[in-house]
Formats: sequence, C-alpha cells, structure tokens
Amino acid sequence: MKMNIALFFLMFSIGISAQEKSNIDTVLTQWHNTAAEADFDKYFSLMTEDGIFIGTDATENWQNDDFREFSKPYFDRGKAWNFTNLERNIYTQENSKIAWFDELLDTQMGICRGSGVLHKTEEGWKIVHYVLSITIPNENVEKVTRLKKEFDQKLINEID
Repeated sequence: MKMNIALFFLMFSIGISAQEKSNIDTVLTQWHNTAAEADFDKYFSLMTEDGIFIGTDATENWQNDDFREFSKPYFDRGKAWNFTNLERNIYTQENSKIAWFDELLDTQMGICRGSGVLHKTEEGWKIVHYVLSITIPNENVEKVTRLKKEFDQKLINEID
C-alpha cells in the first residue's frame, strides 16, 4: 500500500513538472512570437516589471524600462525581430517558482542562443532575465576575436 501511494505521488509530481515545462515553453514561444507580430504590450507583459534583457552587444544590459525605450521604435515599425525556436531545454525543481532554460534560435543574425530565468507569478510564468548570444563556430573564434579586438579594448578602457 505504501508503495502504491509513493508511486502515485511520484507520477503526480512528474505530471506537474511536465505541465509546468509545457507552460514555460508556451510563454517563451509566445514571447518570441509577439516580437515578430510587433505586439509591444503583450511582449512586455510576459516579462516581470524588473526583468532584464542582455543583448548580443557587450553594452546591452537592459533593465526593463530601458529595454522598453530601446525596443519601442522596432515594435512601432510593425516588426521587432523574428526568433524561431530550434531547440529548447527547460529546467525546474519540483514545486519551485523558478525555472531556467537555454534555447537555440533561428534569427536574422543566424543561429543564436538564448538563456534565462522565469518566475512563476500570480499571472503565470514570466521572464525575469534573458540573455541573447550570437553563436560562433569554434573554427571562427580567432577571426571574430580579431574583428572585435578594437571595440573590446575600448570598452575595457571605459570600464576600468
């Protein structure tokens, strides 16, 4: 009898985890779709008020209000950006209100990697922190490093 009860709770908790992962996947997909559809309000409703977006440029560490201001002109022109999910991994702990993920995306910049953290709020899962990175094949790293060397050095000098 104890074994049956334990199996029931194990199966129930796995089901919750699978459902939560599905909910998180839906939020992330909607978030990307709302950018492609230029739905500014819906896009930002899927982020927490204190959400952070870190872009591909080393200077892009956007707090929510700054990211809204930066991105508004892109949304206003009718299409912000179009990121299509190629692969996504979602991680949670049972009964946690925190989830983290990584994803490969097909974008106008080629394949990029997104990663981030979501928080389960009263309204559902919301993006708290998102990092977008351009992927560079290992055989091209030296070439890209040379290309950005001057920019990097200037930024290092400004930060120091």
